Amino acid sequence: MARILDGKLMGQQITAELRPRIETLAARRRAPGLTVIRVGDDPASEIYVRNKVKTCRDLGMLSEEIRLPATISTSDLLAEIATLNGREEIDGILVQMPLPPQVDARAVLLAIHPDKDVDGFHPFNVGQLVANAPAPRPCTPAGVMEILKRSGIAVAGAKAVVVGRSDIVGKPMAMLLLHAHATVTICHSKTRDLSAVCREADILVGAIGRPAFLTREFIRPGAVVIDVGINRVTDSAVAQAILRGNAAKLDAFQAKGSLLVGDVHPLDVAEAASAYTPVPGGVGPLTIAMLMANTVQSAESRLG
Repeated sequence: MARILDGKLMGQQITAELRPRIETLAARRRAPGLTVIRVGDDPASEIYVRNKVKTCRDLGMLSEEIRLPATISTSDLLAEIATLNGREEIDGILVQMPLPPQVDARAVLLAIHPDKDVDGFHPFNVGQLVANAPAPRPCTPAGVMEILKRSGIAVAGAKAVVVGRSDIVGKPMAMLLLHAHATVTICHSKTRDLSAVCREADILVGAIGRPAFLTREFIRPGAVVIDVGINRVTDSAVAQAILRGNAAKLDAFQAKGSLLVGDVHPLDVAEAASAYTPVPGGVGPLTIAMLMANTVQSAESRLG
C-alpha cells in the first residue's frame, strides 16, 4: 500500500515553526508584512489570494490585498510596485499570476525589489538559486523539498525526473534536486519516449498541467511520486475515463460537477508508487507555507 505524503499536515508543521519567529520580530520591532496584488477577477486567483491572506493573518503577520482592475496598464502596475518597494513595513510583494495580456509580466517581475520577491522569480534570485546562494526560493519547488525531507525520503544519489520545464516549477525544481545531490532529468513535450524516461525515476515530479497524464506506464514500481499539478475536470466523459468506474468517486463528481486531479493518474499512482502526494492536500498547502517562510525570512534579514 502506497504511503500518502500529507502536505496539509506538513504545512501546519511549518507554520507552527514560524510562529515563535514572528512573535520575536513583533516583540522587538514589528510583525512581517506581505502584500498581494490581484489584477482582475479571476475566480481561481481569488481563492489563492484569500488563502494566502488568511494564513498571514492567522500567523499574526501584516497582510494586505490590493485589487486592481483588469484594464490596468503596465505603467500603472509598476507604479503600485514602486510604492510597495519603498514601504518599510512591507517585507514581501506577490503579484498573483496570470496577468491580463496587455500587462508586461516580465517587467512586473523585474520591478519587485529582489529582497521583497517572496515568490523567488526575480532574475537576481534565480541566479542565486543556480549558484546555490541564499535567496528566496520559488515556493512550490521549495515545498516539494520540504515534503521529501520531512517524509524521510533520501534525495542524495536518487534518480529524479521532473516532467515540465516552466520557470515557476520545472526549472527551479530540477535545480533544488540537483543541489540536494540527485541525478536530475528534465522532460517536456519534445522528450522522446517520455514514459521510458519517467520509469527510470526514483523520484518522479509531475508539473505539466495535464490532468491524469502520467499513468502507470510512467511510474517505476516503488517510486516516490510528487504531483504538482492541479486541474479541474468538468467533462463527464473525461472524468469517467480517469475514475474507471469507481462508483464513489463518480458519485462525488456528479454531485459537484467537477473533479480535481493532478498531473498523475490518481488510481495508478496509489497502486504503483511507494509514496505519493495526493491532489488536493499534497503540494498545495506547502506552497502557501513556504510563502510565509520566505516572508518571515525577508523580515528577519531586513530588520537585522
